[in-house]
Amino acid sequence: MKKLIAYYSRAGENYFGGEYRRIAVGNTEKTAKMLAETTGGDLFRIEQARPYSDDYRTCIAEAKRDMQQKARPEVLNLPDNLDGYDEIYLGYPNYWGTMPMAVYTFLEKYDFTGKTIHPFCTHEGSGLSNTERDIQSAASGAKVTRGLAVCGSDVDGAKSALEKWARETR
Repeated sequence: MKKLIAYYSRAGENYFGGEYRRIAVGNTEKTAKMLAETTGGDLFRIEQARPYSDDYRTCIAEAKRDMQQKARPEVLNLPDNLDGYDEIYLGYPNYWGTMPMAVYTFLEKYDFTGKTIHPFCTHEGSGLSNTERDIQSAASGAKVTRGLAVCGSDVDGAKSALEKWARETR
């Protein structure tokens, strides 16, 4: 069976250890692409129909509102099923101690019975928080493995850590 790297990522203005910078490619997308090279998995971007703001402060306010409302934003181009995959690497930024609500939209669409989810997140200090537990609750039937947290400021140098983690998840 094949591997899927499903990820949610955001470019634009981002927070890096006390300062704001504009980036053309989001940290989670960079991480997902490195992981695809390492595992040979297929990439799928979890993309909201109505993306969050390009402005970082506005984005996190929108994400917080969605979290508080338990929103399930519409996601573009969701596959009909995930039948061809038995392992899913799930990537996301840590927003307010959990995943962006669009990731919940993705997880709640499918039956993950017999599938394994390997979580990975990007963050600037909060690590995985409760996301492994959140995934287990949202992904019906899935086995969820120990996740990997990658500091967004360190993404460009994370390839060896990703390779080691991917070997350990096999």
